[in-house]
Amino acid sequence: MYLVVMSTTPSSDRTPTIEHCQPADETPVILDAAALESTAPEYLRDLRREFAEEGLAPTGLTVEACFDADCSLATQEEVDRIRSYVRAGSFLGVGSITVTVDDVADPEKVRPALAACAERAEREGLVLDLEGPITLER
Repeated sequence: MYLVVMSTTPSSDRTPTIEHCQPADETPVILDAAALESTAPEYLRDLRREFAEEGLAPTGLTVEACFDADCSLATQEEVDRIRSYVRAGSFLGVGSITVTVDDVADPEKVRPALAACAERAEREGLVLDLEGPITLER
């Protein structure tokens, strides 16, 4: 049996990680999901390489969404599409995804689906922001 002792007192001989950071000569960009040709890993890998060669750093991704059909299947298809952009955003290294929702036929059907997307984004280290006629209750 091993006994592990941890101290809650900060060590004075260590500097915080942020102090070891150095600025990079990159231009931050926000991507429009509609401009992406695909969310396939091969395409995203090439795109990430292009960004690096051009000195660009993708920091955000915007996605347009519409839930105007009062249909569970249509809602799931739209959420699956958003989820594919969450994966793409994580792969590209963005910090946030902004989903602009135009119309919502049944907020009670859409809200839990979007909440699941937000949880997935959080697990991927991203922030999912909603703009439009629906909010997530937190």
